[in-house]
Amino acid sequence: MNEWRLIGEILRQDFEVAGEQVEAALAEQPQSGGSRLGELLLQKEQVSEEVLAQALALQLELAYIPEFPEQSSVEDLLARIPIGFAKENRLYPLERREGQLLIAMADPLDSRPLNDLGALTGEAIEPCVATPTEILRAINRGYEKTAGETQEVVEEIEGDSPSDLAHNLEPEDLLDTADEAPIIRFVNSLITQGTKERASDIHIEPFENELLVRYRIDGILYEVLRPPLKAHAGIVSRIKIMAQLNIAEKRLPQDGRFRVRVAGSDLDIRVSTLPTAFGERVVLRLLDKASSVLSLEQIGMENDLLHQVNGMINKSHGVFLVTGPTGSGKTTTLYSALTRLNQREKNIITVEDPIEYQLTGVGQIQVNPKIDLTFANGLRSILRQDPDIIMVGEIRDQETAEIVVQSALTGHMVFSTLHTNDAAGALTRLVEMGIEPFLAASSIVGILAQRLVRQICPHCREEYQPPTELLAELGEEGLPANPVFYRGRGCKRCMDIGYWGRTGIYELLPINDQVRELLLQNRDAASIRNAAIQQGMQPLRAAGLAKALAGETSLEEVLRVTQEEV
Repeated sequence: MNEWRLIGEILRQDFEVAGEQVEAALAEQPQSGGSRLGELLLQKEQVSEEVLAQALALQLELAYIPEFPEQSSVEDLLARIPIGFAKENRLYPLERREGQLLIAMADPLDSRPLNDLGALTGEAIEPCVATPTEILRAINRGYEKTAGETQEVVEEIEGDSPSDLAHNLEPEDLLDTADEAPIIRFVNSLITQGTKERASDIHIEPFENELLVRYRIDGILYEVLRPPLKAHAGIVSRIKIMAQLNIAEKRLPQDGRFRVRVAGSDLDIRVSTLPTAFGERVVLRLLDKASSVLSLEQIGMENDLLHQVNGMINKSHGVFLVTGPTGSGKTTTLYSALTRLNQREKNIITVEDPIEYQLTGVGQIQVNPKIDLTFANGLRSILRQDPDIIMVGEIRDQETAEIVVQSALTGHMVFSTLHTNDAAGALTRLVEMGIEPFLAASSIVGILAQRLVRQICPHCREEYQPPTELLAELGEEGLPANPVFYRGRGCKRCMDIGYWGRTGIYELLPINDQVRELLLQNRDAASIRNAAIQQGMQPLRAAGLAKALAGETSLEEVLRVTQEEV
């Protein structure tokens, strides 16, 4: 055995981690509550999961497994190892090798779960090292057995006779049917597979001669299945029962929700049904309750932009607006800003429709028009609660806009969203709503326009030459000499899409003296926007181009989300 080496020494010598970073983390250890050196460096993003796992494997003289095979040769063990145990201890069985059971672990220094596994299986355990992310991916893939059964269930439904199927689809039978019933297994597998493939929405759409199931992944809809049309009534009834909706009402739209657990994750699923000419259309919105709010850095803000945004959101009073079309990530940005400002000495209250994330320490109000709890009425009540910071989910009408502006003028910091294409358009939209230009000019501190672009899959990214017509559409302005662009080739990790995840592109309009003067002159949005660009504002398309040149997204993606830019 080689001489024992400290993890800090390995990181410095073998992975070129800066010595001062290691020393700073060592100095911080006594105050960190027992955190290990590697954990501290990981929290500070000074090392990656992969580097830390390789260093740990090198220290302990264990094998490092960067990527697991799709199929484990010991998946029979999963029935005996509880998923909670596997996730809590971040371990996964890989294979039997030379009479030993190879177990991938994120922390092989923890011998307790290894002892437990040895007692459970009666086999000798050989640990190896992998990243927590890779282990979690394998756990979800291995335990989500129903995900692989979706097509099998479709074939089973197709094989049923109409009389058998009709019997299975009766609402009474669905309530009493065991989990092995094809319709129940089908709905379960739809949700499980959707979670596995990172879908935000599941669409079930009946047409005259067919039934389509589509997943929305990273903002784009993909067709995944065509179940038999005869199963449509049963699928809708099953979903309605789960969401506690009226299964007998097929003529009116209905909204509901239910919660399920999928591979250890707690999902909040919102259900919307809509009657169409060929039957009820159903959309499921999947929200992971365990997912945390992303920081401003994690949603794609560069350092210069982050510095400007920080200066605006930390003001004692004013209005900070985020604009963009539906699905552009406006609410996520506001949550990120609130999380940054959330301190014990601040009283933060929000009024939202709907509440998408629970924020600890923040009072959140759900809009309910049925009892006349609108944005405006909720905002009036909030003002009597002595708030420091207020978030209004959306400015939809003149009444809400007036209260938002007055709240800012009376010493509150207000965050909200508007549906406009660019930042300058938000100013003119408020004036159109009936806000006096001088009030808008004196209350608004900044406007952030944004879009979401899909990120290129890091596992199959490659350089390529975009088509000439794309470059012609972009124009030569802003392009460096001999630009290099990237795309995703498509691989099993990204389901051959070429993209994995999304990031934001931003256009920040600071409200300075020149912008105020133009607003007071009732100038149009184009004039305000052009003046801001001359003063250094980076337009959305330019921000997207910068991310494309950096290899984060593709040129096609930038042009897709900024089509209205001129």
